[in-house]
Amino acid sequence: MNFLWFIIIGILAGFLAGKIMKGGGFGVLVNLLVGIVGGILGGWLFGILGIGTGDGLLGSLITATVGAIVLLWILSLFKK
Repeated sequence: MNFLWFIIIGILAGFLAGKIMKGGGFGVLVNLLVGIVGGILGGWLFGILGIGTGDGLLGSLITATVGAIVLLWILSLFKK
């Protein structure tokens, strides 16, 4: 069941990051990949900064979304 939540949070985080950074989502598969990598990146960044968002669903979604936004920002630097 945790794997299913991981996928759902990844899709939502990727979708939200796509809306915030570009104005639209990228499709379910790309949103999932961006959300998963963003979740890992966000967890790492929050750990370094000492920021805790909690262990719940909302905290995981916030962490993954922030990480996905950072990931999309980094990718946009290489796109130019």
